[in-house]
Amino acid sequence: MRSTAATMDLSLLRTAPSTATVPSPVFNVGGKKLALTGIAVSPPSDGRVCCTFGKRELMFIATTSFFLPGAKFSAAQDVNLRLQEEINRVLSKGNAAGLLRLVFHDAGTFDKIENTGGMNGSIIYELDRLENTGLKRSLKILEKVKAEVDSVRPVSWADLIAAAGAYAVSICGGPNINVDLGRVDAMVPDPEGRLPEETQGVASVKQSFKRKGFSTQELVALSGAHTLGNKGFGNPTVFDNSYYKVLLEKPWSSSDGMSGMIGLPSDRALVQDDECLRWISKYAVDQDLFFEDFKNAYIKLVNSGAKWNWST
Repeated sequence: MRSTAATMDLSLLRTAPSTATVPSPVFNVGGKKLALTGIAVSPPSDGRVCCTFGKRELMFIATTSFFLPGAKFSAAQDVNLRLQEEINRVLSKGNAAGLLRLVFHDAGTFDKIENTGGMNGSIIYELDRLENTGLKRSLKILEKVKAEVDSVRPVSWADLIAAAGAYAVSICGGPNINVDLGRVDAMVPDPEGRLPEETQGVASVKQSFKRKGFSTQELVALSGAHTLGNKGFGNPTVFDNSYYKVLLEKPWSSSDGMSGMIGLPSDRALVQDDECLRWISKYAVDQDLFFEDFKNAYIKLVNSGAKWNWST
């Protein structure tokens, strides 16, 4: 594979979760500059940084940034780069939808009132639950990633899943999402019955998201993730605003038997609610707005209920 060289700026460390946009790799952290070639890091000779990657690897590092809050400089660099490299190795457009679903089912157990559940990696104990059918395959994809990254520095399941979901969105053409690292994994499963059911009406879905701390606008934005996968909302491997366009068309109302297979009952219910419909209509004509709102809601989702290890 032909390599592409680039010189970039990237701040890799933060002391707290943030959603600020960071330009994509001179590495300048705490006054130190590093030269990067592949995944090897060494002091530069002239104060500049040359980053040499294949086209796919360069795209990945330029579009998906991970941050390790409070970590020591060299260790943070190692785990950052290794995590990016290993996720890039296993992730494809074909498995992106499954990995994104893994994020929603791990973080979706959050209960703001009780302040329990959330993005804590507990999904690894919950795979036999009916609502998590099919997720074993997605988790299996990430097992090798975790083993490789752990050989450099342990990474939590919560961090790995959150990061993989962000990259799944970006490689399918969606927004670039910065993900903070430092979450601590739960040691036991979260309580059952906290994920919205596919057959719920819109009032129940809105109440479920409200209990997790999400507004109706955030509910509609996050629901746009269903544009990926085989639910009938456009190209299954392209992240765009097709979900909202199809919802407005209401193809399930057609006498065509196949049209009735499009979307989940909970998807169809959204267009029956005036507040949801207002956001569906906006996102259907403004993909940039959808991308921005999805990015912000995703960051909120993967930080929901997270316990952070600030001392690593």
